[in-house]
Amino acid sequence: MKKYDFKPKSLSQLQFIALGFIIMIFIGAVLLNLPISSRNGESIGFIDALFTSTSASCVTGLIPTDTGSHWTFFGHLIIICLIQVGGLGFISIGVFFAIILRRKIGLRMRGLLKESISSLEIAGVVKLTKRILYGTVLIECIGAALLAIRFIPEFGLLKGIWYGIFHSISAFCNAGFDLLGVKYGKYCSLTPYCSDWLVNLVIMLLIIIGGIGFVVWTDVIKYKFRFSKYRLHSKIAIMMTLILIISGALLFLITERDTVFKGMSLNTKVLAAAFSSVTPRTAGFNSVDTASLSNSGKLITMMLMFIGGCPGSTAGGIKTTTLFVLWAYVCAHIQQKRGVDVFNRRLAEDAVKTAATILSINLSLVLIAAVIISTVESLDMTDIMFEICSAMGTSGMSTGITRQLGNISKMVLIALMYLGRVGSLSFALSFTQNKKMPNIMQPAEEINIG
Repeated sequence: MKKYDFKPKSLSQLQFIALGFIIMIFIGAVLLNLPISSRNGESIGFIDALFTSTSASCVTGLIPTDTGSHWTFFGHLIIICLIQVGGLGFISIGVFFAIILRRKIGLRMRGLLKESISSLEIAGVVKLTKRILYGTVLIECIGAALLAIRFIPEFGLLKGIWYGIFHSISAFCNAGFDLLGVKYGKYCSLTPYCSDWLVNLVIMLLIIIGGIGFVVWTDVIKYKFRFSKYRLHSKIAIMMTLILIISGALLFLITERDTVFKGMSLNTKVLAAAFSSVTPRTAGFNSVDTASLSNSGKLITMMLMFIGGCPGSTAGGIKTTTLFVLWAYVCAHIQQKRGVDVFNRRLAEDAVKTAATILSINLSLVLIAAVIISTVESLDMTDIMFEICSAMGTSGMSTGITRQLGNISKMVLIALMYLGRVGSLSFALSFTQNKKMPNIMQPAEEINIG
């Protein structure tokens, strides 16, 4: 019998990344389960610690207990470290330390970096990673400074600075964790700042910058506002981001005018609608009570959570480019075109196969999770689907049922958060990447479709 020698080098790039996230999640769970992590001096229980660690590592934001009031400073520090490493990818952090220590970065590490940050090419990937790391530090520091302007007068100098840092990292990494429950009540998120333009605009900008993708950063830095010079990927990512934000905000203004927006001034309604459109695309914050949204508002939020952000970013979901490719090919097929031309470029034929596969896998996971959770929990189906879409899209928004769920349901959501961050297709490919598939084509035969 052939003996299999398990070494890191025997793992494929996708397997290495998938395993790395699992290890990080379990380390975080062990640390969060320590009595020192909880204010009451007692262990929270391994399942809830695992749930919180997964949510932080996979930058989701779903929580079984209020972050601000339950965890100590040590617990908060563990959570924000998991968010930062999970948002950027542990491979990128490893390269950062390798650069500091002046270690040589080999071809295998460059390949891992390419997969980790979803770079389009391996050439220049180390340089791109440096830009990402330095850019992240700069943007998060600016965000922290701006948020501290609001938090220092409320919480004091040291706590105000810490709150600025924590919420800036949480927003940029699209995590949605907050510490405001101590003062404003558990699970309040950003509802006390619903009409605060400074807090809302800073958080929204951090979410958008973190969720638009690192590849887009490169084009913006290199070509500034010369949109025609951008790569096709960047053009599609920016266009879809603007369409989803604007259309989402308009829909929320229409559907929520007599519910959560009732009694607000026009300025506050516009601000709340914009925030409600930005945050579901994997950020997890909320400036209005999510449970009080109309059924239409909840449906819009679920769709935005399922779509998510852009590839190669801190966001989850099926991604904006996946949605665009599917729409584009549907339109092309209806018009009986042989291909899809966008911005004077033709989309690769494999793009639609990948997009359709991602959509099919994620929809299947959502349906399977819905069946399991609805079987073991006596909860409203709308709330269950909302929670599932939130986990699958690593959004973190909730109608408030997370803390009511049993261990089976929590384990289902843990799996969804993990797959949503690693990528359901990437996880599936990690099992087949090194296998040699027979290159045999069977005779073709037509079947009826539709």
